[in-house]
Amino acid sequence: MKKNKWVQKVRTSSNAMDLPDGLFKQSSKKIAAGLKKAALTSNRTKGTKFQSAMSMLNYFINRAGKKLSAPDRQRLEAAKNELRKVFGKPIK
Repeated sequence: MKKNKWVQKVRTSSNAMDLPDGLFKQSSKKIAAGLKKAALTSNRTKGTKFQSAMSMLNYFINRAGKKLSAPDRQRLEAAKNELRKVFGKPIK
């Protein structure tokens, strides 16, 4: 199976949320807002909407691994706190 067909199959059959392209390249506030919107509109989430959104953010950070630059890592880590804010959760 070609890669793009595999990606399409995963996107349509998995319980992952549908995220807009380029979401993780935006500011931390826009990432949080985009993740919240995706979580609230998705009917393919498990757990709470907050858990699903945070899980997607952590998944992206973990998959990038060492290839993630320091400024990008800081921006994505800041997005975690922004995500907590938009869901009304305490900030760590």
